[in-house]
Amino acid sequence: TDTMPGFAGSCWYFLRYMDPKNENELVGKEAVNYWQNVDFYLGGSEHAVGHLLYSRFWNNFLFDIKIVPFQEPFKKLVNQVMIQGRSSIVYRSVLNPNKFISKGLIQNCEGGVIPIHVDVNIVHNDVLDIEAFKIWREEFKNVEFELEDNEYQCGFEIEKMSKRYFNVVNPDDMVTKYGCDCYRMYEMFLGPIELSKPWNTNGIEGVSKFLKKYWSLHFDEFCVSKMNNEVPSTEELKVLHKTIKKITDDIERFSMNTCISTMMICVNELTQLKTKTEMILKPLSILMSPFAPHISELIWKEFNEKNSCVEAEFPEFNASYIQESEFEYPVSINGKTRAKLLLSLNIEQLEIESIVSNNESISKWLEGNAIKKIIFVKGRMINIVI
Repeated sequence: TDTMPGFAGSCWYFLRYMDPKNENELVGKEAVNYWQNVDFYLGGSEHAVGHLLYSRFWNNFLFDIKIVPFQEPFKKLVNQVMIQGRSSIVYRSVLNPNKFISKGLIQNCEGGVIPIHVDVNIVHNDVLDIEAFKIWREEFKNVEFELEDNEYQCGFEIEKMSKRYFNVVNPDDMVTKYGCDCYRMYEMFLGPIELSKPWNTNGIEGVSKFLKKYWSLHFDEFCVSKMNNEVPSTEELKVLHKTIKKITDDIERFSMNTCISTMMICVNELTQLKTKTEMILKPLSILMSPFAPHISELIWKEFNEKNSCVEAEFPEFNASYIQESEFEYPVSINGKTRAKLLLSLNIEQLEIESIVSNNESISKWLEGNAIKKIIFVKGRMINIVI
């Protein structure tokens, strides 16, 4: 067919990349034995049929005739699936085609309604921009609306993005309004890479607020740096290193949506701790860089580093920072919880007996009764029998 030359070339180009200047062979044995097959391939569902299937066919043939030393062309494949559209629906009265009924009122509309797809760009949080709708199409110029709470509420459907459904989101518009980092992060935040998920412009606001909060960790309202060189607290180091651990593990699993959730939790916790130290915020920029490279690079400049943030060494997880040294023990008296004691996890039975016997908050519950027995389970509970 006419398309065969294109398909043919795409089936073995990765082999040619190994030895592009070889004028005598498709690929030399020394080069192909060194590079071997592709470590990782990321492609969509259409790509899987239009290219990867044929690549396997060609590679098996090349293996059979001993051109390549491996039967399978790709060691690992992740199939990224489709981001679907969230279509907006308006409801036209059957008996009065000049009237549109808000979603919450359609069940009471005599004669029923006709659902019509409407441009998602004139719908915000499922509320129709009525004036924009009237100029969207000439036929709607003078239509009437039956509103609820002075708004026209639209319905929605999850469908393939298509011009006929008017649910195509223009990336340029999103970047203009929210910035490319926000758009990029929201795409990853939508869900697992291997599952189809609907684009919902309403949800991008949450990522936008998160990026502003992340920025506010470093700068005040006048964009003046708040950072200092103080030694980080135990709590701050714990937050950072549990984040390093989770991000490192999830990137390896291509779980980008959970990486971003982890960053959101981290920023919230550091905000509560009023973190300002560069020893925490500097590695945080590196962790953020794969997901929001532009804002990370901008913040990175404040650390007076010569090289780019993307060239910095990725932070290493240190398990010692997340190990708990204390535990809040529930203290029960005859089986009923009466108090809580924050104690070292290294504490032993004899120390527990001394602390309990001399603790004022526990003494009032003893009501003068002698302690017969103290049951101590390390890291779990203290039970006093009187």
